[in-house]
Amino acid sequence: MFTQVSDARSDPEFSLVVPCYNEEAVVSHTIGKLLDAFQRAGYRLELILVDNGSTDRTGEILRGWADRNPAVVHHKVERNEGYGNGVLSGLAQASAPWVGSIPADGQVDAEDVVRLYEVVRQSDTWVLAKVRRRFRLDGMLRKIVSTTYNVSFRILWPTIASVDVNGSPKIMPREALPAMALQSKDWFLDPEIMIKAHALGMRVLEFNVFARLRGAGVSHVKPGTCWEFFRNLLKYRFTTKWKRELIRDRSALPSSAPVSVKS
Repeated sequence: MFTQVSDARSDPEFSLVVPCYNEEAVVSHTIGKLLDAFQRAGYRLELILVDNGSTDRTGEILRGWADRNPAVVHHKVERNEGYGNGVLSGLAQASAPWVGSIPADGQVDAEDVVRLYEVVRQSDTWVLAKVRRRFRLDGMLRKIVSTTYNVSFRILWPTIASVDVNGSPKIMPREALPAMALQSKDWFLDPEIMIKAHALGMRVLEFNVFARLRGAGVSHVKPGTCWEFFRNLLKYRFTTKWKRELIRDRSALPSSAPVSVKS
């Protein structure tokens, strides 16, 4: 595992948010792999570790990494309000031109995160890059739930071409965040990003990856998460309030924004 203290990182190229809720068993492995992969690739990474209201030793572990490595930023959320809230809290701390988020479970290889960043950093306009977990080691029940959810999403949004809506990491320009006005504090943040990226006319790039089994710890996705997803899908599909919250004035958008903003 990578434990060497790196040189001071100023002017980072990429800010990656890792929300951590009671992940003491796996988070150090995930952090080490990410730092090692980006250092070997020669990219200046700002790794924002969010203690998302943990009740175990996660916060202590994250503070230790921040003390030892200047590329690491530790941010604490006092009370857990959901996965999405942890991500949004971390994104507010980001300083690099490109930002992204990834769960702390280490299921996506750090080298694949680097490759995804290498694809998106070549763009001079707004794009959303994400992984597509084509090779998953989940159990049969999880696969059935995931397939049903993604099919439902495609039925409601047939023009959003993705077979893995929740695939993370997702990477986008930091300057796109104000326009997206992200609000979901729960697990619906990933679909909200996809829906609003589409509404803003952002090109979506998907990169096939192998999704590993969680090495340690437990998943925080609960049975009620399925109902949460479907309820929010219907809310976003059949209401227009969220559309009014997107930036519609072309003069307010930077030159790197899409040519047209969809209504």
